Amino acid sequence: MQNKPITTGLFRSISKLIEESRFSFAKQVNETMNTLYWQVGLLIRREVLKNTRAEYGKNVTANLARQLTLEYGTGWSSQQLRHCIRVAEVFPDDKIFSAVRRELSWTHIKSVIYLDNEIKREFYIELCKVENWSSRQLQERIKSMLFERTAISRKPHETIKAELGKLKTANTMSPDLVFRDPYFLSFLGLSDTYSEKDLENAILAELQKFIIELGSDFAFLGRQKRITIDKTDYFIDLLFFHRRLRCLVAVDLKLGDFEASYKGQMELYLRYLEKYEQVEGENAPIGLILCTGKSEEHIELLQLNKSNIRVADYLTALPSKEILQRKLHKAIEIASAKLISPLPPSSAASSLHTG
Repeated sequence: MQNKPITTGLFRSISKLIEESRFSFAKQVNETMNTLYWQVGLLIRREVLKNTRAEYGKNVTANLARQLTLEYGTGWSSQQLRHCIRVAEVFPDDKIFSAVRRELSWTHIKSVIYLDNEIKREFYIELCKVENWSSRQLQERIKSMLFERTAISRKPHETIKAELGKLKTANTMSPDLVFRDPYFLSFLGLSDTYSEKDLENAILAELQKFIIELGSDFAFLGRQKRITIDKTDYFIDLLFFHRRLRCLVAVDLKLGDFEASYKGQMELYLRYLEKYEQVEGENAPIGLILCTGKSEEHIELLQLNKSNIRVADYLTALPSKEILQRKLHKAIEIASAKLISPLPPSSAASSLHTG
């Protein structure tokens, strides 16, 4: 009697079990290794803290590295032990470290432990977990100063921690965690002179990279979305849906600086989408106007911070790291100063356009 051929369904079911088992095993191994490195760091740190001499700490790690390498092979260099010590410094409490070691790899962890403040580290850790970044993607986002480009960085520390707490415990994300300024579109390869149509076509040709820059929860719905109001046709350049915000996102592409009239145009788009396209359970649509420049005074006087409209610069050529750092840090300083004693709008605008 011949054996019956294996059905496709049975094969898929067994394959699923194997893949799930492999994934579970890999997660266990990852968590075990992260725990080991953390515990090693704690032990060394306690030993080093017994002595106030910096040279003593260097000698301890160097001697340990030699002995561990002889006994257990590569992977226990002085640099690796310094990583272990740093992890123990950043996460001294087991409860704080538990979620990190379960969900991030050692390479991820090494990328965040040397960031200069706790809130920034927490931002990258939570976004990394939610959007499932690879270690390379995490490093690229840190290098591109994603935190400083995100609207949440301009908020008080208490607000940032509260928003990250909601993301961590309830998996809810606010628009301030989603939208950025500026957006980097250097991958489009545009020349010095181009039209809005050229910009749109380039984005569609590199849609995957554009969505990566926007954020992984964006789903593309269409281009040149036609809406008809009183027999007049209007066209939304790009239309997306954001899964966690649960709302439509209309993107308007503009050349040159932001103009006040763009607000009315976008408000018309959003009211139309809200009336005719929004479905039950969705939140109100959000508009994103991408320009090559903007005046902060315009943004403030139009009270766009109180609306569902976001305005951001886009750069088709990346500035130097120094210029980018200076501008972003200056923007954060201005926003922080306004929380204490608001600056005149003209001062904020001129400060942003220096450098």
